[in-house]
Amino acid sequence: MGIIAWIILGLVAGLIARMLVPGKDSQGLIITLVLGIAGALLGGFVATEVFHVSGIQGFFHLSTWICAIAGAAVLLLAYNLINGRRTGRWAGRR
Repeated sequence: MGIIAWIILGLVAGLIARMLVPGKDSQGLIITLVLGIAGALLGGFVATEVFHVSGIQGFFHLSTWICAIAGAAVLLLAYNLINGRRTGRWAGRR
């Protein structure tokens, strides 16, 4: 895949991950893009190394999108935890 395809994949995967992960979404579009691209790489690496499946096969393959969205969601959760934002059921409690 070319760089433009990685940017589009990362942006869309990051936006979908933001919709799936509960909590306050205060990060901007650039952080969403970076988390999406890094999530696609992480998802592809995990799929290849752990499950022995090629996770990043091409832009229009379903496995590419599933790996990218899952990886972006994991990185978004980690980002929220590092920044001290609460997610989920206890988001409003202190």
